[in-house]
Amino acid sequence: MRSRAIYGCAGMTLGAEERAFFRDVQPFGFILFARNIHDRAQVRALVESLRETVGEARAPVLIDQEGGRVARLKPPGWKERPAAARFGAVYASQHEAGVEAVYLNARLIAHDLAEVGINVDCLPVLDVPVEGADPVIGDRAFARDPSAIIDLGRAQIEGLLEGGVLPIMKHIPGHGRAMADSHHALPRVSTEAEELSATDFVTFRSLDTCPMAMTAHVVYEALDPQRPATTSPKVIRDVIRGEMGFDGLLLSDDLSMNALDGPLSVRTKAALFAGCDIVLHCNGKMAEMVEVASQVKPLDGHALRRAEHALSHLVAPEEFDPAAGEARLTELLSMSA
Repeated sequence: MRSRAIYGCAGMTLGAEERAFFRDVQPFGFILFARNIHDRAQVRALVESLRETVGEARAPVLIDQEGGRVARLKPPGWKERPAAARFGAVYASQHEAGVEAVYLNARLIAHDLAEVGINVDCLPVLDVPVEGADPVIGDRAFARDPSAIIDLGRAQIEGLLEGGVLPIMKHIPGHGRAMADSHHALPRVSTEAEELSATDFVTFRSLDTCPMAMTAHVVYEALDPQRPATTSPKVIRDVIRGEMGFDGLLLSDDLSMNALDGPLSVRTKAALFAGCDIVLHCNGKMAEMVEVASQVKPLDGHALRRAEHALSHLVAPEEFDPAAGEARLTELLSMSA
């Protein structure tokens, strides 16, 4: 039986120890980073070898391919894509053009990913940034207006799905107010629950049919002053599953990030106990993956149901002309140049 974890790998090919580990622990899926990327043929071969270890042709293989600062597939092998804020700027002047542009960009990203066998993109970013927040989100967000984020996020989800790639909305229930980068420290948000609900949470609540979501390593003091969302039963039960009504597959953000403390085994157990369906470990360090695996449970019950429902959204890409899409996207982006 597959387990409730997604792991990274160390390099551009799998070593014997990695193959043996993945065959033994049977993770739900895998995630790629820049260290794993050279060219199309190499990525395709790596993806195939990862799936071979679990014997599943559709095993999720994730990547963070947002555009702008966060892109693992880079030039010259792949075309550079704009950051989300670029689409927000088009939307601000012409709503329909902004929506069409973000949809086309998502279709083009999906086309790039599908070419090499990657079937999950960690998009859309639905965080609502505020003045003075840490720049870790910044231009990765579409805008500061929740209604704009909802419209553009919906189009991005549609573009990815129609291109044969599963979207993951992040960072639920919202990273936009964080005054620290959760890669390096634990952010704490002191905003009242009512304001959070009306601004930060509304984007996720409005797009709750997205098949997958990734948690925020952020403490919301009005909800749970002790634990970040990733390890908070209260935030996951009352807000993500309750107020937001999200019943899709819930992934933790990377357990190796410095926002979390304690041994990896404790972090893993806490995230699963809190209500994450799947834990994510990204850095490819074998000793850490072994520690995570020691606490990972089999994929069953509600987590299995949600995983199967998410994977049911994987379809063959609809007919699409990438060259025509590129030309039209260039035209639309020029509207706010």
